[in-house]
Amino acid sequence: MPKGLYPRSLIIILAPMILLQCVVTVVFMERHWAMVTERLSQAVVQDVAAVVDLVNESDSQADLNQVFDIARRRLDLNVSLLPPAPLPPPAPKPFFNILDGILSEQITNQIGLPFWIDTVGNSKIVEIRIRMDKGILRVFARRNSAYASNTHIFLVWMVGTSLVLLVIAILFLRNQIRPIQALAAAAEDFGRGKPMPPDFRPRGASEVRRASVAFIQMRDRIERQIEQRTRMLNGVSHDLRTVLTRFRLQLALLGEGEDQDELNADIDEMQRMLEGYLAFAKGEVGEDVSEIDLEPLIERYKAEAALKGKTLTFEIHGDPRVTVRPDAFSRMIANLVANAMRHAETVQLTVSHDSRWLSVAIEDDGPGIEPNQREEVFKPFVRLDGARNLDAGGTGLGLAIARDIARAHGGDILLSDSQLGGLRALVRLPA
Repeated sequence: MPKGLYPRSLIIILAPMILLQCVVTVVFMERHWAMVTERLSQAVVQDVAAVVDLVNESDSQADLNQVFDIARRRLDLNVSLLPPAPLPPPAPKPFFNILDGILSEQITNQIGLPFWIDTVGNSKIVEIRIRMDKGILRVFARRNSAYASNTHIFLVWMVGTSLVLLVIAILFLRNQIRPIQALAAAAEDFGRGKPMPPDFRPRGASEVRRASVAFIQMRDRIERQIEQRTRMLNGVSHDLRTVLTRFRLQLALLGEGEDQDELNADIDEMQRMLEGYLAFAKGEVGEDVSEIDLEPLIERYKAEAALKGKTLTFEIHGDPRVTVRPDAFSRMIANLVANAMRHAETVQLTVSHDSRWLSVAIEDDGPGIEPNQREEVFKPFVRLDGARNLDAGGTGLGLAIARDIARAHGGDILLSDSQLGGLRALVRLPA
């Protein structure tokens, strides 16, 4: 079965129509076409039987000529008497021709003499040969006198009407499907953080209009909640930063000392943790979508790796320009690259961009992660106790933030084994 609503709707319309046409055709063939052909063939054979009787009763050639003349003028039959000879071999039977069977049955029932017929040779003429004592009676009759030849008109009308109805159904369904497709596209764009299409409005059937209105209302509520949360987080961030700034000023007034260095380190740690918590809670939902070039972005990561004494190589297959939320996307890639460089010496970054997907694979030669722990590390505040701690000395939010950003773009992040021996993080986003 097709997966789309449009082809499924067409099947719902076409299947009963085709079934009905098949039933009507079979009934018509059985009850009308065959019956009319049988009546016409019966009448023609009756005329031929009358000619056979008159030929048997004729004593002279003049009588035969008179019989043949009457058959031509009154019965529309072209009759002649051939010398005695064997009948031709049976002609090949057509695959679908009810005239051959009906005409043979009528000749057998009404005349009862050996015969040969040809209903295929000339499409407008039927030839009948009957073996008699005086010779071979050859009769040419019009095909339409023994066969319902105008039946194709019914089939043409039926098929033509069906095609017209099909065109109307396609046009009607297309207009009914378009509002559903527009609603699906608007919902998909909203999931990727894109603005609503300017021409989107409730259209179509009443159920589709209700769904569109419900979607618009839901989007408005979500945007209001995001706006309220953003304002609240901005206020909290401002207040907490103000407190931390006062701490720094008070420590600066106390003078230098070992205790002061430890307190400054604690304040730095608190500020870093605060920035991580706020980034995770706030996200990048309010950011607009725009086009960025990946090559300079990855070159910057490569330069940062060189400063840390690490090696980062990259390859880009396809168009390096992508349409994403720039700050959120940069933060996601930065988190994954920083995590790889924290636990490995060599990092390889591969970008593949086609018409459907944007894939970013980040591989390293570090210790990796056990398969049964690869989903756990995406949970907020989860930090591994093994050889590879994904956020050593941090908050445990790096991968959680990265996956949230990927899913906000309509994609996801998957972890697997790397060919370099460490971890492979694959980011897949709709192009």
